[in-house]
Amino acid sequence: MIVKDPNAIPDKWGKRPSDRSVGELLQGGVLILDKPSGPTSHQATAWVRDALKVEKVGHGGTLDPYVSGVLPITLGKAVRLTDVVLSSDKEYICLMRLHADRSEKRIREVVSRFQGKVYQLPPVRSAIKRQLRIRTIHELDVLDIRGRDILLRIHCDAGTYARTLCIDIGDVLGCGANMVELRRSRSGKMTEARAASLHDIRDAYVFWQQHGRPDWLRGMLLPMEVLVEPLPKVVVKATAVDAICHGADLNVCGIHMLDEDIRKNALVAMMTARGELIALGRMAMSTPKVMSTSFGVAVNTTRVFMEPGHYPRMWRYSTDLEDMPSEPAFPE
Repeated sequence: MIVKDPNAIPDKWGKRPSDRSVGELLQGGVLILDKPSGPTSHQATAWVRDALKVEKVGHGGTLDPYVSGVLPITLGKAVRLTDVVLSSDKEYICLMRLHADRSEKRIREVVSRFQGKVYQLPPVRSAIKRQLRIRTIHELDVLDIRGRDILLRIHCDAGTYARTLCIDIGDVLGCGANMVELRRSRSGKMTEARAASLHDIRDAYVFWQQHGRPDWLRGMLLPMEVLVEPLPKVVVKATAVDAICHGADLNVCGIHMLDEDIRKNALVAMMTARGELIALGRMAMSTPKVMSTSFGVAVNTTRVFMEPGHYPRMWRYSTDLEDMPSEPAFPE
């Protein structure tokens, strides 16, 4: 990151996300569910809600009932970050079955053609409007071939349909193909290695509530900050944090550090030096512009997640909304 103000006062307030208790994580955290084949994503999410006894839950990226694997579950105020999860790239393990025999060489040659940008028409049974759209398949590997059964690893954009991909590959092969089984192995940076089953989630909650043993459940819960990892970051000075918690925009003089090459209008995560998410916002100027000026609004705040009072108030009201005091009003 680029340091805008090396003389910012040390951040001695707040709490690192890794130090939060189970109760705090249930109020604003993420759980990676290993969804079984059978229930819908909505049903699985409802079961997690009942097992953890939380009021607000959401899921990032719908999986069809017959699809298993990584289903991010957002808890509490993290539900407002669900759209960030939906836009993350995905990885799938897919079993495709050909309708006629083809040579291994021919199969691998045709599959390799589908890496890159592809046109897709969503299946008839889909939750969105059926219209042609472009998606990028970043990696498409043939893991195994046994007769007519082909095992694929697909790294793709969000919204890519593996079923449609299998049909298209079969058409190019001239024999037809269909998807037999699908498992999502990764969503963004959330992998199946951290995923927990519905039974384990329920048991871990009981161990915490009835036996006072939170470690199992604590190991399943992630802070909501993991959801904004793909976004560019702006580290806010401790003196400006509480103002943003009240909905204020972030001025240039309130920036401690920021990522390189952030473009104007880009969605960014405003963070404390301790790694806590304060809010999301849109850049009002690019990184080079921020580094070349000392005045003006740098980020327009759109969604606030940190509660006011978490950091002390170190700001004063001003008749000029863009005029931040040169010296913060430190609490006594």
